[in-house]
Amino acid sequence: MFGSGLALALFAGWYGFPRILYRSETQPLQFSHAVHAGEKAGMACGDCHVLDAAGRFHGIPGTAKCAECHSAPLGDSKEEKMLVDDYVTPSKELPWRVYSRQPDNAYFPHAAHVALAKIPCAECHGPYGQSEAPRVYEVNRITGYSRDIWGPNISGIASHPWEGMKMDRCVTCHATHGRRDGCIDCHK
Repeated sequence: MFGSGLALALFAGWYGFPRILYRSETQPLQFSHAVHAGEKAGMACGDCHVLDAAGRFHGIPGTAKCAECHSAPLGDSKEEKMLVDDYVTPSKELPWRVYSRQPDNAYFPHAAHVALAKIPCAECHGPYGQSEAPRVYEVNRITGYSRDIWGPNISGIASHPWEGMKMDRCVTCHATHGRRDGCIDCHK
């Protein structure tokens, strides 16, 4: 009796709780990183996700960046037509949902990691450059943050190195590379 009650409680916590805690949202367009980063366009992450001269990371590019190549549709896909007609032509920003948005008290300097330490984007963000379409965005109903902050597994145990963007990952990486930083370096 106790064993079956425990199994039921674990099942409810492991499978039921995440379904209640997170709601799913779709991205505004089915954007293909594979098309842009593949042989067809041959772009690098930094072509769209730029660090400016001061080292500030600009995250998801604005519609003006898309318009540099897509002032008119280059192909015949429904998604590209929607990009041009609904966003580029009227100069309207795409309401992308950001998988990696950190809490307001966390400061992550991309310049120090990408430009100075030469850490590849995929090491933290996974194989986005190979994705044909954005995956479903899952948002925590309580905090408003993406499930990517914790990771897909409710236990926080990652299957891949890029899953979850939690502080313990940063601390482990810094310790591995001999970095001794204080709390105030990342928490402002």
